[in-house]
Amino acid sequence: MTAVSEIRVRPATLIDVVVMAEIEVVAFSDPWPPSAFRDLLSAPHARITVAVDALDLAVGYCVVLQAADEAEIANIAVAQTRREQGIAGRLLDVAIEETSISGVSTVYLEVRLSNASARALYLSRGFRQVGRRAAYYRFPTEDALVFRRDQRAMQ
Repeated sequence: MTAVSEIRVRPATLIDVVVMAEIEVVAFSDPWPPSAFRDLLSAPHARITVAVDALDLAVGYCVVLQAADEAEIANIAVAQTRREQGIAGRLLDVAIEETSISGVSTVYLEVRLSNASARALYLSRGFRQVGRRAAYYRFPTEDALVFRRDQRAMQ
């Protein structure tokens, strides 16, 4: 097992799509297809980063969508065997830093009500719950909590 300090975060490429899709299928009950990742790699409003190990193999990823001065963390996931090692935190920190540099003032995300570990991570990075979407998730149906981070207040 690679130490988290040996994990680096870099922009995703087409080569990473297969592994991101494999992580996605395990991480989410309603996964995105590989084509969604391929399409987003060339979308000007999207940024996908991957956390990679010493062999440059993706062990996690983060998808950020940006419109004007707002951004959304659309997806963040870590390989099942690499969870609870700080990788999601690294990916989130990079996303926050990159959005701040690109002029984003507010970052949003949704998280399953039952995902206590993700909620704790987001709260630790300055996100605050601002809403709830009833029955937002499928398989199983579950509410989403909407979180927001005011970048200006965090500087």
